[in-house]
Amino acid sequence: MNFKRLMPESAALRAGSALVLAALLAACSGTPKPKPEELPANPALLGVRQAWSVRIPAVGFPLTADVSGDTVTVAGSDGTVVAIDARAGRETWRANAGAPLAAGVGSDGSMAAVVTTNNELVAIENGKVLWKQKLSAQAFTAPLVAGRRVFVQTADRSVSAWDGQSGRRLWLQQRAGENLVLRKSGVLIAVGDTLVAGLGGRLVGINPANGTSRWEAPIAAPRGTNDVERLVDLTGSVSRFGDTVCARAYYASVGCVETVRGALVWSKPAAGSDGVGGDQGFIYGTESDGSITAWRRADGERAWQSTRFKNRDLTSPLAVGRSLVIGESTGSLHFVSREDGALLNRVTPDGSAITVPPVLAGNTVVIVTANGGVFGYRPE
Repeated sequence: MNFKRLMPESAALRAGSALVLAALLAACSGTPKPKPEELPANPALLGVRQAWSVRIPAVGFPLTADVSGDTVTVAGSDGTVVAIDARAGRETWRANAGAPLAAGVGSDGSMAAVVTTNNELVAIENGKVLWKQKLSAQAFTAPLVAGRRVFVQTADRSVSAWDGQSGRRLWLQQRAGENLVLRKSGVLIAVGDTLVAGLGGRLVGINPANGTSRWEAPIAAPRGTNDVERLVDLTGSVSRFGDTVCARAYYASVGCVETVRGALVWSKPAAGSDGVGGDQGFIYGTESDGSITAWRRADGERAWQSTRFKNRDLTSPLAVGRSLVIGESTGSLHFVSREDGALLNRVTPDGSAITVPPVLAGNTVVIVTANGGVFGYRPE
């Protein structure tokens, strides 16, 4: 959802140095990973049709595909950015940011923005680069394009707003944070007239006109005595229904926040590193051990948990129709029941890893693979 129309408003700028960054993995202890559970034969209980495919360069960074209406915007590691009409699988435009990318793509359907490994914010419209601006630090979260502005969250815990047409910085909010941050996509979305960002283990509501904070709600609090143990960044996709946003704190918890008042609805312990999906009644997530969990949206109580994909590397789930769509690092795309996690169908787009969470554009599930395959599927 785009912001309501905003009046241009500048803010005082404060200089700050970037923090030391760290890419942290659950397997950093060096312990061998258990053998994945054998997959059952494909029951093919749900019809799934491949509608189209498009090629982009390989994807080896934390990409988040962006959807606006029937347009899905994706990007390759080399800086290629492509807008696709998901109804026909036809490229609307293709451009290049001029450098490899560090963060995924944000788009409102006409304008797109990416961040390069040179810490440049690049705005693109209709396949043409509009402007480039240097950022204060690296960014791993896709920019948000809304209300003809571009919003950016960088790894030094700052959030900034940029005029979409001129590239002029409008405001910058900086704050102190932990010494380490995740080299993963974080949380940055628009809810009504509020910019909602994940800063550490908190969801923060920001006035998009001037960058002032409206509220803060902790989903997880830092724990432990060293920087690694205290890392609880909000990560990956979120589930929004109405004014409620549910998110995951890295290897700590899953929780929901009511964004009008900034009130925490609930928070439950969870051991996963990727975001969540959801619908009106439930929140769905994949845990570090490959299990799939459903929590009741109202109170966070566990509705069910499936261990059919034990010890497999899975993306966050996308709820579509009667199924959850989940990608796997082996290249499989699983369609499982929203009722209990039972396998309904399985397809293999091109055999390369699927680490980008699936997205829904219109009636089409869009998948991006490590080899740069972009596939549109239409389940029953």
